Amino acid sequence: MPEKLANPAPLGLACFALTTFLLSMLNAELAPKELMGAFVSCALVYGGAIQIMAGMWELRAGSTFGGIAFSSYGGFWLCMGLILLLEFLGVWTVPQAALGVFLLAWTLFTFYLWVGTFRLNWALVSTFGLLLLTFILLDIGHLAGISTANVVGGYVGILCALNAWYVSAAVLLNELFRKEVLPVGHIKR
Repeated sequence: MPEKLANPAPLGLACFALTTFLLSMLNAELAPKELMGAFVSCALVYGGAIQIMAGMWELRAGSTFGGIAFSSYGGFWLCMGLILLLEFLGVWTVPQAALGVFLLAWTLFTFYLWVGTFRLNWALVSTFGLLLLTFILLDIGHLAGISTANVVGGYVGILCALNAWYVSAAVLLNELFRKEVLPVGHIKR
């Protein structure tokens, strides 16, 4: 009898949502700068390592999209956490333009994942659409030196995080109750 695997998507989405929420609160200037330590810790452990584990479990369960998305964004959070930690420790200073190029690369990656969500459900289309918009605004903020774009990107990132938490809750609760408790807007193929 084949082993039944649990669905790792709610975990991966929760990791992504919480870490995105913390950084977005900082970007939107809605949280004190002292939150940075908690954010870096979260980026390294929950958003990074745990989300990568969720991605590997997605691949084991046969979900290429979930595996690529969770593992990649887990890697993103590990990188972001290390960039900020090493900067705090005085190992290096990351110029805004360099961070902008890093974010631009993730914008391009996010774009094709967003296109892929149009084969999944509308809740994921909106999550990845908001993430794409967040990255675009942060690209503008860092590459063009427009700090207002970073703040607006923070607000959009908060919406993205709330959307991702909704999808996490929907997947978990719909599975637990064996009916659609929270709709995700299935896309007809």
